[in-house]
Order: sequence, then C-alpha cells, then structure tokens
Amino acid sequence: MNDAVEKYLIEGCGRCPLGSTPDCKVHQWTAELELLRMIVLECGLTEESKWGVPCYTFQKRNVLIVSAFKEYCSISFFKGALLSDANNILDKPGQNTQAARLIRFSGTEEIKEIEAELKTCIYEAIEVEKAGLKVNFKKNPEPIPEELEKKFGEDPVLKNAFETLTPGRQRGYVLYFSAPKQSKTRESRIEKSIGKILNGEGLHDKYSRKGKNMV
Repeated sequence: MNDAVEKYLIEGCGRCPLGSTPDCKVHQWTAELELLRMIVLECGLTEESKWGVPCYTFQKRNVLIVSAFKEYCSISFFKGALLSDANNILDKPGQNTQAARLIRFSGTEEIKEIEAELKTCIYEAIEVEKAGLKVNFKKNPEPIPEELEKKFGEDPVLKNAFETLTPGRQRGYVLYFSAPKQSKTRESRIEKSIGKILNGEGLHDKYSRKGKNMV
C-alpha cells in the first residue's frame, strides 16, 4: 500500500478548491474507494499515486485509476477499449472517448455485486499490458485545441473529468480555450479552469459550498 494513497483517502486529493476540506468529494466515497483499492490490490497490481489519485500499474505501465466524482466514484481502465467486456460493465466516459473505459459506483453493494466481473476486467487489462497492445486512435471530431490535448496527455485524471462533463459543458470550454490567438493565453485559461473541470462544473457554473449544489 502506498502512503500517498493513504493520505488521499484521509485528506482528499487537494486538486480543486474543495480539496482537503470536509466537502471534498473523496470523503463522500471513502468506503467505496477503500473497497475498490482492496479488490485491485488482490489482483496483483502495484499501487502508486499519480495526478493526485490512486493509480495502479503493471511493470511500471499504467493500467487503471480509482477516482471520486460528485455523483459517483469510479474505476477507469486506460486501455479499456481493448477489453472484451463480456459482462457489459464498462462505459465510455464521454461520447468521443477512444481508449478509456470506466465503471461507476454509488455504493459498496454495487461493487460487491460485480466483484468477480470486475476482477476479470483487471486481469484482462494486465494481459493487455503483457502483450504490449495499444489503442489505435482516430482523429477526434471535436476541435480540441492543441494545448488542451497536451494537458490531457500529462493528466489523464483531468481528461477523464472533462469527458464526463455534458457535451454542452465540453463545448463551452473548448470554445473558451480556443478563442485566444496566443498559445500562452490558451494555456492560462486551461490552468485556471482545471479546478472547475475536476469538480464537474461548466465554465459559467457557480458552486455553492454551503448548499453543495450547482447554481
């Protein structure tokens, strides 16, 4: 077990304005995250902390991450598109997602009900890495700016969070990020928006800490 992951479960990820506060979304799903952690470790993966969340690797290659969102927690496979998913439990984070696949949970019982199927996916994901398989990416139909694509490559948690936004919210960000002529300005807009994206908010959404609702 990784000490940084222990800290994550106790304090939260600290990546959005609510990080390390009682309102951090990690604290809403502590029991579920700990159960997912146990299941993943039982499958023999190595536990690390990357991008502020638990990341599980096989021979230093990323296999999956466990994350907390406002309305659910999830386990996300980096190359989920290559898994057979015989039990049909994997979902695309977003309509245009090509590689990643995730499973959303809103309670420990949901995890326990499909534990066997979940382990099957994990073992298959390990075999994918053993075989050195790669996802063949197609050109993304969305006009995502180069700076955002680069950031997604550096931070798959951010990419996952962005892809779980509604299409309207995604489009709002893409238009906002693409507008400036200078790359530095586009990069600055992306950096300033990371917290909102990780918190599931749209560009113009306002977060009410007291009510914990989008207004």
